[in-house]
Amino acid sequence: MPLTPEEPQIHESAQGPRATPAASRPAPTPRPVPGPRTAASPRPGRPGPGPARPTPAAPRPQASGTQQAARPENRSGQSRNEPQIQLIPAPLDGALDAAEEAVDLLLETGRAPGDILVLTTGEQHPWAAHELSFGEASYWAQHDARDDVFFADASALDRASARPVVVVAVNGGDDATTARALPAALSRAGALLIVCGEPKRINAALGTAL
Repeated sequence: MPLTPEEPQIHESAQGPRATPAASRPAPTPRPVPGPRTAASPRPGRPGPGPARPTPAAPRPQASGTQQAARPENRSGQSRNEPQIQLIPAPLDGALDAAEEAVDLLLETGRAPGDILVLTTGEQHPWAAHELSFGEASYWAQHDARDDVFFADASALDRASARPVVVVAVNGGDDATTARALPAALSRAGALLIVCGEPKRINAALGTAL
């Protein structure tokens, strides 16, 4: 029966949107899976609140004094087979920051994280304090794995094994503590010992000038 002019025609295109076949829909982008830590990865960061373990912090801008860590000079007169000693001047409350910056620079210049041991003579590094909250067994297991930079108190140096680079932050403790820690740290350093702190205090504790 023919349509009258008053009756609108219904076209196929007016029947609503067609369903898109499932095969033509874009596949969801897969989420990246974290991989193992490499030498270019940042060092362990300061832990935040909560029970979760800390995530690595972004590298800090490098201070001019820490740039010597990548190209250290032998300032103590050791033979080529003995570790070199590098002094990075820093105030007592800035020694730990200077040590962290030295670690950042070492990692950026190709040093493997597992090559580095960081010691503190005063307050513990926040990473060490946080990891110890999970128990000493878990804490020292990370040291033995040698997969990452390890932070420890100088008083626990007897339990620490040698690493190519040892960084000491003289951030507290008395002169006797510093005098005991530095020679012990030197004995653990395979290639380089970096000492961050007040030069007068360090030299007085060692009885020699660095």
